[in-house]
Amino acid sequence: MSGETDNRGKVMAAKHSIFEEVGTAGSPDAKAAGGLIDAGAKGARGAIRLWLVVLFVMVAAMILVGGLTRLTDSGLSITEWNLVTGTLPPLGAADWGAEFAKYQASPEFQLQNAQMTLDEFKTIYWWEWGHRALGRLIGLVWAVGFLWFWARKQIPPGWTGRLLVVGALGGLQGAIGWWMVSSGLVGARVDVVSWKLATHLGLAFAILGVLAWYAFALARSEAQLMTARRGREAKLFSMATGLMHFAFLQIILGALVAGIDAGRAFPTWPDMNGQFFPADAFYVPDGAGGSLPVWMAFVENAGLVQFIHRMAGYLLLAFGVVVWLRGRKSSHASTRFAVHMVMLMMLAQIGLGILTVLQAATLHVAITHQLGAILLWVLILRARHLAQYPVAGSIREGTA
Repeated sequence: MSGETDNRGKVMAAKHSIFEEVGTAGSPDAKAAGGLIDAGAKGARGAIRLWLVVLFVMVAAMILVGGLTRLTDSGLSITEWNLVTGTLPPLGAADWGAEFAKYQASPEFQLQNAQMTLDEFKTIYWWEWGHRALGRLIGLVWAVGFLWFWARKQIPPGWTGRLLVVGALGGLQGAIGWWMVSSGLVGARVDVVSWKLATHLGLAFAILGVLAWYAFALARSEAQLMTARRGREAKLFSMATGLMHFAFLQIILGALVAGIDAGRAFPTWPDMNGQFFPADAFYVPDGAGGSLPVWMAFVENAGLVQFIHRMAGYLLLAFGVVVWLRGRKSSHASTRFAVHMVMLMMLAQIGLGILTVLQAATLHVAITHQLGAILLWVLILRARHLAQYPVAGSIREGTA
């Protein structure tokens, strides 16, 4: 009988301790001990997350500066890529004269800017130099941060490779940037090749997405993420993944529009200079009185490129509404809020796109539209992450 009594006491004590943990979550005894999955890198997750957030902000700024460089036609002002010596700008009159002479030998100057003065050249030079300098600074911040955490053995298990991927993508982006710029310095071109610009911008958004996803993941411990995944909303996650891919495609299409200044070609809405479908949509002159192959129109014809970007925007909004209708039924308040924010930002971005068209892509409106793309991209990723790792409410608060 005494053994039976002891067993009953242990059961009652166990039940009692469970309710004490819920009711006194702030007490030292109520704190759950971290499992082995979180051991070995205590305190590093928060610091690494902050470092990644800093990189995220810098990459976002890089995208905006790149957009301003494109809108001010400054991207071809520096005709060489010197990783080390190019770090310093011209420091005197002789240096400025040498840089200007290099630019004067380029097709853009000879065919489009032959009347440009040295002072006017300095304006576009500083935009491009600033863009490149920011890229170098991002690489430096990544390298210093990675080496710091690696040397101190503060990188959590499984994260070394992920952080190396960020650096590798950054290095690749630098190479693609010069590949893009060099395409506008040959022949009779006065702009970079549009699809190379789209590749450059697409990789920038991919890097931004990786940084955001990693920052979201590091906001919680591995144990918390594993627990959260048990409540994964598979259908919503799948739909958010589709929305993410669709939004990325629309960003690429937007880059094609920017690459050939298509945003300034048809400053009317909802029609395109009085027509639903633009005239001569499949015609691309070859410079000798003929026409380039039809497939070139999809990246070089301003009317066709802008038409596709517009139609894709409408379809993206329609799909966004479908995802929103599904997401608003989520049992998790944070997930519902994230989906609402996606919908609001999508509507705002559509409005900014229309305004950009009506204003013929004036600088301040066009760059605001690009900023809207960054915000929408991150909000979609946030909603997708919460569908995969929902934040459950407490027993007291529930999920509502």
